[in-house]
Order: sequence, then structure tokens, then C-alpha cells
Amino acid sequence: MPDNNIENTEHKNPFLEPYGTPHDTVPFDRIRLEDFEEAFMEGIRRDNEQIDKTINNPEKPTFDNTIINAEEDREGYYDLLSRVSAVFFNLLSAETNDQMDALAQKIQPILTQHANDVRLNKALFERVRAVHRRHRRLTQEERRLLDDTYDGFVRSGALLDDEDKERLRKLTEEASVLSLQFSQNLLKENKAFRLHITDSEDLDGLPESATEAAALTAKEEGKEGWIFTLDYPSYSPFMTYSTRRELRRQLYMAKNTECTHDNSENNIEICKRLINLRREIAQLLGFKTYADYVLKHRMAGNRKNVYKLLNDLIDAYKPTAIEEVKTLTAFAKKREGIRFKPEPWDFSFYSHKLQLSKYNIDAEMLRPYFELSNVIKGVFGLATRLYGITFKENNDIPVYHPDVKAYEVFDEDGSYLAVLYSDFFPRKGKQGGAWMTQYQGQWIDRKGVNVRPHVSIVMNLTKPTEEKPALLTLGEVETFLHEFGHALHGMFANTRFESLSGTNVWWDFVELPSQFMENYSVQREFLSTFAFHYKTGEPLPEDLLKRIVRSRNFMVAYGCLRQVSFGLLDMAYYTLKTPFEDDLLKFEKKAWAKAMVTPQLPDTCMTVQFSHIMAGGYAAGYYSYKWAEVLDADAFSVFKKEGIFNRDTARRFRDEVLSKGGTEHPMTLYKRFRKGEPTIVALLRRNGIKLGKGKQK
Repeated sequence: MPDNNIENTEHKNPFLEPYGTPHDTVPFDRIRLEDFEEAFMEGIRRDNEQIDKTINNPEKPTFDNTIINAEEDREGYYDLLSRVSAVFFNLLSAETNDQMDALAQKIQPILTQHANDVRLNKALFERVRAVHRRHRRLTQEERRLLDDTYDGFVRSGALLDDEDKERLRKLTEEASVLSLQFSQNLLKENKAFRLHITDSEDLDGLPESATEAAALTAKEEGKEGWIFTLDYPSYSPFMTYSTRRELRRQLYMAKNTECTHDNSENNIEICKRLINLRREIAQLLGFKTYADYVLKHRMAGNRKNVYKLLNDLIDAYKPTAIEEVKTLTAFAKKREGIRFKPEPWDFSFYSHKLQLSKYNIDAEMLRPYFELSNVIKGVFGLATRLYGITFKENNDIPVYHPDVKAYEVFDEDGSYLAVLYSDFFPRKGKQGGAWMTQYQGQWIDRKGVNVRPHVSIVMNLTKPTEEKPALLTLGEVETFLHEFGHALHGMFANTRFESLSGTNVWWDFVELPSQFMENYSVQREFLSTFAFHYKTGEPLPEDLLKRIVRSRNFMVAYGCLRQVSFGLLDMAYYTLKTPFEDDLLKFEKKAWAKAMVTPQLPDTCMTVQFSHIMAGGYAAGYYSYKWAEVLDADAFSVFKKEGIFNRDTARRFRDEVLSKGGTEHPMTLYKRFRKGEPTIVALLRRNGIKLGKGKQK
């Protein structure tokens, strides 16, 4: 976290000089809050200087003096603006405060204006267009960079007339500010809620892990009793285990009405405006809808293919989902009486009871075997077994919070591969959820030096308590594997240009490496390497392991339709051709009705907290998770056939998918690995769904 209390009158802005740290990692311990604004403004100045140099170059525009300049001119301090932006906006998600939030509101419009200045610079675009029309013979990667650069200008308004360019500026600047405000509102609303329990009887049903964590939260806040929050490690166990139905209702309604209240954190009008801004931007650029604009650069290609996937999944999974809900309802009524009406805050509670009765398994049974340090060894060990890479913690690499650890990653030949940061636990200034990001991308400089990436995985897992270490659920292990898959995609990057390296791929391809790794979470051979009881050291019992596998598809159809419903909601907003003026809450209920198999409450709202499609880059792209799930199941079927730890198969996956970034069309990369076309069959088989409609993608 930026230190504003450093007693040093000779402080130098660390962004403006070589870092002098291991692997040139970010010197978090030397950064002050005021350093950001100075570095942002200097970065913009350097950008403008480089653009002027390119524009005023008297030589004829060529690929080397126009396109490569923007990518490879990283002498001295590299690309300062990208450098400071990566640090600032990553901290804004992982370790923010009121001062950082205020600076973000100030700097975001400036950055958007600068981005527009670059993309709408007529003279610069004319040079790019000239190269696009006539150029030397290019490599595959160079051709991809040229096409992406040209198309980036066009998609940013370079072909518009002056009046429309000015209109586009205003729309994009407003959208960037509102996206930021959306995220800040959601974080504040999430962190503001507390369920404070002082009567121990209200803890009935809760596992020891949940009550210990709640007691620690209360103690940290100087209060007696137990405090439960809306952070997933606190919220989920309460909804699953608490016998206090009224308290479950309070917590559920707090979570599902976030940012709908009559206060400064209300996101309803922000969402409506963002939906309309994006539609206007797309239509200004010549597209009918924002989805049409987005899908031009996606594997899906168009709305028709997205809806085909979603509808195929509904056709395949809905009959099973309906039966799952009927079974759950009957189970609840048998326990509570025929007149009992299950409500949404009852779903997790009775699902857990039903799973326990069917398979004699629940998350708490597994926690003792998933101690975080052992899970880390297991996940890192999986990467070693598949790819030969190794990890070594380096305490000399600065970090931004004591929870964060930094690792050096070495390739199978012992050479340095990457830096990996891990940040596992929730805290006050941290967004909810889990994500992978990077502080430095990978590229090969003019001298042929392969500059290696600095990757970070950020999660909100169960914290250690005063009595116990961090003990995870199987779901949290899956989350770790998911983000680690993204990290591998970043760490294995091996391309010439940074804008094409690592996770810089189309959004409906980026989830393949992450979701692929989740497949290992229920593989006996993987669990046996690290799942040992944190007290006794005993391995996960074989009988418990079998029950995990047998219960793997419990409520799987319901879970699938939940994801599909989010995809339908996303597409409903971004396929609009006319201004959105509806009641947001009612529109939401109607948009995803086809995928719903349980009643919806009128006052709840997903949209106002749906960061993926409002502030996270997944607008008109949430379907990507299901699209990539088809690919990940298909890809893992190859490993199952050839051996889930087969080094040759893993090498092919690394070489053809993980290391290539966006240098080629993603389907070309996938088919080269797969040696054929992907289908939905492997996903249906994995989920135990009978093959029927929609069995081909």
C-alpha cells in the first residue's frame, strides 16, 4: 500500500527511475500516494512526445517506424503510463482507501481523454492506415499486430467525422467514470453491512470454522460476539449451515439488494446509463447493438451463435434442473411440513442437508484436509508435474500487504520464468471475488531479451483464525485452481509483442486455461498429493474421496442454468437497439426467465452488483464462461485419454495454447492442440447429462 508517512525529504518518485528490485518488480514499499499522479502525467507527456515523433517522421510510413515503435520503444523506463496504471488500478481493486478512490475519480477522465487523443489522432491513424495498405512481408505475429492496431483505431472512431469523434469522446469519458463509480459503490455497500450476533444461541448449526472467523472479525472491530459479513467466506457458510431462518433472510436480502437502496451507493441509474452509453457508442461506430460491436472480436462471432449456445444448454440441462429443484423442495417439505414454502434464503441450507443425506458429505468435512499451505504445495506441485516449473518464495521482492507472498518461478530447465504474487484473504479495502492480473507483461525487446511477466492471483478465501490455520472448502480449492490457470497463461507467455502475449486473447477464449485447471480438483491422483489432515497428517480417506467424486454433479444442472441466466441477462442488455428506459429490476426478471427454475423476489437485483458486465470487461461477453467450459471439458477429455499428467500432452497444451497469447485466431490454436473440432459432448458427459438436443456446438 502506498506509504504517505515516510520521513524523507529527498523522496524520489520510484516510477520515474529504475526500480532496482529483484527482477525489476514494483517497489511497493517506496511508493507514496502522490507519486501516482505525477507518474500518470509524466507518462502521458512521454506518450505524446513519442506520438509526435512518429507523426513527424519524414520517412515513408512502414511497419517498423510506425507500428513497432508503439510496441518496442521501451528503452530506459519502459512504458511509464502502462507501468503506473498497472500498479494503481491493481491496488484500487486489492488494497484501496478513500484517498485512492478520490484520486481514481480525478485521474480516470484524464486517462480516457488521453486514450481518445491517441486513437482519434488523424495524422497517426493515416500512417497506420498507410502501413495497413502496403507493407513489407510480415510474420504471422507481425500481421496480427498490424491488423489489431488498425482495427483498434477503427473501433475507437478513427473513421468518424469530427462531429461524431467529439460525440464519441464524451460518451467514452462518461462511461469510464461511471464504471469506476459502479465499482466503488459496490465495494462500499459490501463492506458496510454487518450482521452482529451477541446471543450464542443464534449461532446454532454453524460450524466451528464459521463462528471462529466471525469472532475474530468482531474482535478486530473491537466488539463483543460475532460479526458476519457479505464476503463469500463469511456469507456462504452462514447461508449453508445456520438454522436461524430469519437471520438467513436478513443476510440474503442484504446481499441481493446491494446498491439498490436510497443512498449514494445506489447503482440503478448508473447501470441504465452504462447500458445506453455502450449502445450509443456501438451505433455511432456503425453497429446495430453493443453486442454486435463486441462479438466481432470473439470466437462466437455473432449474437446468433451466442444464443445458440445458451439455448442448447437450456434444452440439455433444464429438464434435469427442474427435477433437482422438485427433489429439493420435496426434501424440505418432508423435514418442515407439507405447508412449508422454501424461499431463496433456504436454498443453500436445504441443498446442504440433501447432499448430506444422499452422499454423506459437506464442505466442512473436507476443510481439515485442505489447509492452505498444503493446497499451495499441491497446486504448485501440479504445475511441476505437468510442466516441470518450480516455485520459490522470495522475501526480497516487495509486496503491497503483509498477506501477499511473492514467488520466483523457474522453468523446467532452471531458467527464470516469472514472478507470481499471491493474495488470498478478504480485507476492508479489497473487492470481493477472485481474479488474476499482472504488473508486467511479457515481450521480447529489440536486443532479443525475453522480458518475463509479473503475475498476481487475488482471492477472498477463508482466513486463518486464532485457533486454526486457513482451512479451505473444495470450492475454494477450485477457485485457487481457476485463478492459477489464468496465471499459467500469463507466466508461459512467449511472444514478441506484449499486446499479444499471455491473457491478451479474445474474452471467450481467456477462460479456457483457468477452467481447464478446475478439472483436477476431483482427481484422486491430484488430491492424494496434498490433501492431508492439518492436525494428524492423515491423507484424505478413500471413502471420502469416493463420496466427493459421486457428489460431483449434485445440483449441476441448476448451477449450469444459473450461469446461463447471467449470460441471457447480459445479452438482453447489450442487444438493445433503442434506449433502455425500463424498470431495471423488472427487466432483469424477464430477461433471464427462460433459464429460471425457482421463483424470483421482486426487490432483489443482480445487475447493480454484476461487476463483470458493468465494470469488468465482460459486457456482451458473460457467455464466455459457458463457451470456455465446452472447450475445457473437451480439452480435459484429451488429457483423460492420453493421461491427466502426460507431459507430452501438457507440453502440447503449453506450446499451442498457453504460450501463444493472441498471435493467432484462438480456434486455430485450439484445434492445433486438440487435433480436431471441439463439441459439447464432453461437457454433457462430465455433468452426467443425457445427450440430446444441442449436442454439437
